[in-house]
Amino acid sequence: MEPETITVLDGREWTPDPDAVHRVLADLVAGGAALGWVEPPSPDEVAQLLDRVLSAVEAGDAALRVAHLGGRLVGLGYWQRYARPTHRPHADLEKLAVDAAAHGRGVGRALTAALVAGAGAAGIEVLTLDVRGDNAHALGLYRSLGFTEYGRLPDFVAVGDRRYDKVFYMHDFRTGGL
Repeated sequence: MEPETITVLDGREWTPDPDAVHRVLADLVAGGAALGWVEPPSPDEVAQLLDRVLSAVEAGDAALRVAHLGGRLVGLGYWQRYARPTHRPHADLEKLAVDAAAHGRGVGRALTAALVAGAGAAGIEVLTLDVRGDNAHALGLYRSLGFTEYGRLPDFVAVGDRRYDKVFYMHDFRTGGL
């Protein structure tokens, strides 16, 4: 049997499917993923997030990529420009989520590479992100795609009684990166 092909679409080419996005995000958060929620987001929260991101995409202030595997939405990610006028050439990769059933199949790498390439093409000079310090897989992925650590806040993220480092990464296109 041939492996399923990963298809990564630009958010402008995608027909929004808030229910599918909610399924991915809610399932990941329920499983403990570090996506900015302690409890799974509601369908309304996800729909509002999608509306906000797609509006920013339309304005040229963001990029959204979605990944499908076998015709099913299995991941998404987006970056958004910093709002302050002095920081406009910079953007933050705010969310990258891959369905747990698709982990280990290259979806995260394909999404991140597409977002990085799109940021460079959009004239972004520095793309930043933060990641929970216990997410070794994501840390390795980001390093392998040219990101470097530029800071760390020890025990900054609180999930119940547990504490995790918040790690800051950057991809500096000014230095001839991807």
